[in-house]
Amino acid sequence: MGALIEAVRAHPGVRGKAAIGLVREVFGDSDWRAGPGDDGAVVMHEGTALVVGGEAILPAFVAADPYGAGVAAVTTNLNDLAAMGAWPLALVDTVTGPPTVVRPVLEGMRWAAGLYDVPVVGGHLTGTAGPPSLSAFGLGRAGRPLSACAAAPGQSLVVAACLDGKMRADFPFFPSFDERGNRLAGDVRLLAEGASAGWVAAAKDVSMAGLVGSLAMLLECNQLGAALDLDAVPVPAGVTLREWLLCFPCFAFLLCVPAGVEGECLSAFAGRGLAAAVAGTLDDTGEVRLHAGGRSGVAFDLSRESVTGLAVPAATRPAPA
Repeated sequence: MGALIEAVRAHPGVRGKAAIGLVREVFGDSDWRAGPGDDGAVVMHEGTALVVGGEAILPAFVAADPYGAGVAAVTTNLNDLAAMGAWPLALVDTVTGPPTVVRPVLEGMRWAAGLYDVPVVGGHLTGTAGPPSLSAFGLGRAGRPLSACAAAPGQSLVVAACLDGKMRADFPFFPSFDERGNRLAGDVRLLAEGASAGWVAAAKDVSMAGLVGSLAMLLECNQLGAALDLDAVPVPAGVTLREWLLCFPCFAFLLCVPAGVEGECLSAFAGRGLAAAVAGTLDDTGEVRLHAGGRSGVAFDLSRESVTGLAVPAATRPAPA
């Protein structure tokens, strides 16, 4: 267990999140849901909750696989909107680089946008001989926005994922595009349905920080804890637990589910052929604890540390004057 926890904490996707703390230093604290904090920011407009967010794709990935980077730009934004309980409305992008890179980037975005049934409505393009870059931004509408602020002790932790696919050999990404096809369009809208129905209170997509790192990011807003039962986590066939915990899946979410409606949540995912299981319960310890095969250990202590730097742990706050 110690080696697994060390791998989780040393994961580049986790370490890289610390840079986000600069946003709080410059813009100050927020209410988390309005930003910075959640996967998207909620903007209220004439009684409608709009969710906006954005993702920058790793430049090395854009240069090595521009088509795949275009696909990833769509997927990451739609997963973020889903984690906020939003129905996706549109995407825009900014892309720079030579035509040999820019064209496949746009082709990848066009293909993925069609797969998810979300239009790319505009953006910005600059032709340059320099290193390429790609960012994309999503807009959604939420009937009842989800937020990490709504996570609370006593809620069940549900891990839901698409297990159809195969790990990339060159990058810790688990794609399900060929296996799920256009069913992904309904998959990313499922959390918005759950938010409206009340069987999910807060959620986070599993992204570059991996499953455990993403869980810590979900819980750090309220400095909550959870005992994650790794034996209960759905894992794809042919993928080790370690690989699964450290990868970026095409579709995987952590859900905070109110007590008593877990069955409704699990049934919703099962109805779409997706895996879901209760893998823990939220508490007020601040500790993200991992359990497997009779062994256990603390991966993060959110009362003393913050993955993103956006939350100020109680143990590090200055004493009142």
